[in-house]
Amino acid sequence: MHETTVEEKLQTCWAALSDIVPARVEGVLTGVGGLVVEIAGLTGLTSVGDRIALSARGRQDILAEIVGFHGGVAQALPFEAADGLGPGDKAVLLSHGGNLAVADTWLGRVIDPLGNPLDRRGRLPPGPIRHPVRASPPAATTRARLGPRIELGVRALDLFVTCRQGQRIGLFAGSGLGKSTLLGMLARHTACDVAVVALVGERGREVREFLEDDLGADGLARSVVVVATSDSSPLMRRQAAYAALTVAEHFRDQGKSVLLMMDSVTRFCLALREIGLAAGEPPATRGYPPSTFAELPRLLERAGPGPERADGGAPGQITAMFNVLVEGDDHNEPVADAVRGTLDGHLVLDRRIAEAGRYPAVDVLRSLSRTVPGCNSPEENVLTRRARAILATWADMADLVRLGAYRAGTDPVVDEAVKLAPRIEAMLRQEKNERSTLEASFAGLRAALTPA
Repeated sequence: MHETTVEEKLQTCWAALSDIVPARVEGVLTGVGGLVVEIAGLTGLTSVGDRIALSARGRQDILAEIVGFHGGVAQALPFEAADGLGPGDKAVLLSHGGNLAVADTWLGRVIDPLGNPLDRRGRLPPGPIRHPVRASPPAATTRARLGPRIELGVRALDLFVTCRQGQRIGLFAGSGLGKSTLLGMLARHTACDVAVVALVGERGREVREFLEDDLGADGLARSVVVVATSDSSPLMRRQAAYAALTVAEHFRDQGKSVLLMMDSVTRFCLALREIGLAAGEPPATRGYPPSTFAELPRLLERAGPGPERADGGAPGQITAMFNVLVEGDDHNEPVADAVRGTLDGHLVLDRRIAEAGRYPAVDVLRSLSRTVPGCNSPEENVLTRRARAILATWADMADLVRLGAYRAGTDPVVDEAVKLAPRIEAMLRQEKNERSTLEASFAGLRAALTPA
């Protein structure tokens, strides 16, 4: 067990003192329907985002958050089931807006979106500063430029979706294509200081599998994992995304290179949809209320380069991988379309490639990074462009070649693709425990493109 130090005790006391509300503000529940709890008596004293405690009968107080007002009555959503709540129960204001007291000692820990430990390793010491979970992105004119090229340790990504520190990539995939395994590889292999993983709406049985099999002890040691499973309330699932960004910003502000991975943005948007509809918003595109697509860029823009530091030091960077679970493999559905237009590149996992047994199942021709070719050398750009052209030719002619409808020697470009495309595909295969460097990846591609 972790032995609490005097400094940690002082930090805990300071965090508790900062949470004290100067005056006790109380309201009364007037109605409970669906996900929403209506509270009278708080008008003029509270605002959207405030945290309140609801006195439930026969159980501990339930934490809730105010999401709107209607006719002078506050509308709140509980962070857990509303069982035991009824008209006449008390509602007490706890704090104006949610926050997290992130500390460096959170590395290696698994937490819930409210900052409570989930890994049975004892209490989670709070840091001296409380960070708001609904923070604004850095101002566009003061945030730093993207950093140098970052090594992801996965050949398919380092070669064809080359990434820079502070870049934001969308990982678009259907179910069962190995995205959790790929996220685990990135957490273990990426050349970063800290990894933050947000499991938003994940299946409960898969959490331990991800932690133990995909992430592993080495990956967890330098990571903070925020978990809200699919049975959590929509408010808790939404909070998981905010909490992960808050943790990442804590380490970014120390000048560190942070890798943020979120699985998935789609489930974050589904939580926003549930909250918006419960608060009375009209459904719009495929049932999503307008607030969903207003809130999404606010979340995504928090990742990226940090603000320029006043002391002239190197600014921290949040390199982000946002997973988008495309419904029915439809890459043009509203969430996927909105995310793709906001981020700095996209990575597509293809079902046909996975079914053929090549992992990671990255579709090179449909994946791109908007920082290429600026972060690669001219010789590396020539290599990747040639490889893409060969794979594109092979994709067009593969069926004809397999049917015997193409005769060798008819077209030298096709002949080259027939010979070299399988070598490129073989080079892209990678075991989940295998790490590749940038230099080794380009050397492997160079060898695959060199005729025997």
